[in-house]
Amino acid sequence: MATAQAQQIYLCVDAGGHKELTDTRKHAGCKPLDIPGAIPAPAPRRVEGAQRPRAPAPAPAATPGDFPRVDSGEQKARDNDRRQILQDELSGEQARLTELKREFNGGEPERRGDERNYAKYQERVANLKDSISRSEKNVEALKREIANIR
Repeated sequence: MATAQAQQIYLCVDAGGHKELTDTRKHAGCKPLDIPGAIPAPAPRRVEGAQRPRAPAPAPAATPGDFPRVDSGEQKARDNDRRQILQDELSGEQARLTELKREFNGGEPERRGDERNYAKYQERVANLKDSISRSEKNVEALKREIANIR
């Protein structure tokens, strides 16, 4: 089944006032029509050797004069609070990881009574693997965050 491809359509009006719809610009009196779903005309090709003027580099963002300032003592207190919160999260995540690894039992967790169907057991093992992987990534991320605190 062939699909139609939309193109840019132009309305051209000649010197005599005759209107024509076309997919190419025939002269200066052609104006592109805004048609939903139409693909815009391709940009004109660059001629070899022609240089395009470069846009000036954006100026670095300056801090506004009324931007609130925090003294170094206050910032150190905030950093210490942040470090303590991250340390607490890290210890909790490490405890969770230890529990997950204990339950995983090297890839052979004990079957539970509600897992008479082997597929349920395999699903729980796969979920444990995913949880262990996620928890290990969380531990690594928390350690990186703690290391980034000044």
